[in-house]
Amino acid sequence: MKRFIKTFLIVMLAQAGLNAQTGAVPVDTIFNNFYRATGGKGLWDAVQTYTIKQAYRAGTANDYDLVIQGALPQQALSKIRTIMKRDFVYGIKGTDGWVKIPIGSRDKVTQFQTSDLSEKERENMRRELGDLLAPFSNYTQKGYIATVVGTEQINGKPAYQVEMEGKGVKYNLYFDVATSLLVREKLTLPTREVQTRDHTQYAKSTYGISYPSESTYVSSIDKKPVKVTTIMEFNPTISDNTFAR
Repeated sequence: MKRFIKTFLIVMLAQAGLNAQTGAVPVDTIFNNFYRATGGKGLWDAVQTYTIKQAYRAGTANDYDLVIQGALPQQALSKIRTIMKRDFVYGIKGTDGWVKIPIGSRDKVTQFQTSDLSEKERENMRRELGDLLAPFSNYTQKGYIATVVGTEQINGKPAYQVEMEGKGVKYNLYFDVATSLLVREKLTLPTREVQTRDHTQYAKSTYGISYPSESTYVSSIDKKPVKVTTIMEFNPTISDNTFAR
């Protein structure tokens, strides 16, 4: 019994020390530690364009590939979702936004029917343009308020939890205390859908920035875990046609 009480007190004191440490860590320090762990803030600040290639796999007919290209100076974003060998293209440039839906037979040259995105859809893509790199990059300029709310065990390891809210959405971000890496992010959309991504592996790009290369994605709507593999390229040359309506 004495041994149990001693062990319990040690655990409680350790947790109290961690909580005290958490309360003393400013949110910007947590973000800056992430930048330092993934290549340095100088590299992040110099990113002007990016390409993200992802494969979403759950072993169903709904598996798909996603290619995202963004250009910050042009305020332009292109998303091509390929499902069952059919491309669905979403794009914004400035205030304009569109979606291209493939029509016609698969055995012929693909033709598209183009229509306008709604204002909400355009607003969401404008938010994604910066948030896809890192949701907390320039977060105050984007209108987010970020707060350290405590610690949580993620895969058996302590992580700082940061809540970031604004622009109609809320992020709950979890940074591993030991490595400073982002290991989990929860995005709550205006529709109340919660999208959770657990990042299990990082890879280093040729540019020098490390990014989550393997993740598990779960939506609160279908609740089915999806394996996601990611390849990112920073500051690639992107053709102007990419953002052509």
